[in-house]
Amino acid sequence: MNRESAGTVTAESSAIAQWQVMLRDEVALLAMPGAHHKALLRQAYALHRDQLIDADHLSDMLELADAALAFAVESLLDLDSDE
Repeated sequence: MNRESAGTVTAESSAIAQWQVMLRDEVALLAMPGAHHKALLRQAYALHRDQLIDADHLSDMLELADAALAFAVESLLDLDSDE
């Protein structure tokens, strides 16, 4: 593998890793679920547009973002019902 392709793989891995970190950021998710979800979607579409992920990977990322939003809504509803 030459340096250019190694750099591309590293950039791709880094961009996907950043998205995964954002997905796991429960504090940000619970603080602003809608905005966090929107940011996840924007970043996933950007990864696809930049051809760092394929359509299947995009679909998986969108499903994970939707699941995170559902988790946040359920968590916030549980908090409201406990009060």
